[in-house]
Amino acid sequence: MSKTEHERERNLAVFIDLENLAMGFQSQRKVKFDIQKVLERLVEKGKLIVKKSYADWSRYPNYTAPFHESAIELIEIPKRSQTGKNSADIRLVVDAMDLAWSKPHVDTFVIVSGDSDFSPLVSKLKENGKHVIGLGMKGSTSELLRDNCDEFIYYEDLERQEQNEQQLAIDLKAYLPTNLDEKQREVFSLLVEACSALRRENHEVLYASMIKDTMKRKMPSFDESYFGYRSFTHLLEDADNLELVDIERNPKSGTYMVTRVSGEGADAARPPSAPGDRPSPSTAPHRGRGRQGSHR
Repeated sequence: MSKTEHERERNLAVFIDLENLAMGFQSQRKVKFDIQKVLERLVEKGKLIVKKSYADWSRYPNYTAPFHESAIELIEIPKRSQTGKNSADIRLVVDAMDLAWSKPHVDTFVIVSGDSDFSPLVSKLKENGKHVIGLGMKGSTSELLRDNCDEFIYYEDLERQEQNEQQLAIDLKAYLPTNLDEKQREVFSLLVEACSALRRENHEVLYASMIKDTMKRKMPSFDESYFGYRSFTHLLEDADNLELVDIERNPKSGTYMVTRVSGEGADAARPPSAPGDRPSPSTAPHRGRGRQGSHR
């Protein structure tokens, strides 16, 4: 069964204008830019194919280690007195356009900067059928750039999202039965995070394959067998038994799809039950949608 445009995994290329971001942080007296927050959000949108960052790295030594650890290619741009004001901008634009023409499978470009100088690049990428996402800080982002992108993410919203995810983890820990082991807690937390990420991308029906792909992007080493499940189907059934998600069979393919995630709809209006009030995965009824009992 072929995937629709909305279901197909995006291939992303990320271009980072570090100098613009670092200046924005300095002007607002914030702690340094955290690349992990950015990548954790972008990986929810698709597969990160290309990651490049442009700077005079001798001026930003504190960023080199975390950027290397995130497998970002560091493009060295000599200081401005040698090359002129816009050398980093020009190199970024040339690389982005070269990639747009040479790698047609890369369908989404992420420009991490708030500089209005990149607005013509955004327009040209869109002319070539690319989806363009901008990311920058509220206080230092040009409205021209923001409004020209297909999507724009504010760094401050990533910080708020991180706080929400931390609260979700706390709520989930209180919600899950006390007899679950740490591996089960870890995989259920990852499952709920993946479902929440897909909801942020406006997916109303979450197909099992989409959820698993998102979990693997968030945790490349993910394998359900490590957590004690013979298949991803069994993992979803256990999550359904615990009322973390509601699952139904797709009438066409027969595979599972998630129709509700914990915290949505009626769930959001009532506090979680005490852990002792819920049956464990091995004893919970499955509401007639699949195999009952433990899947390990």
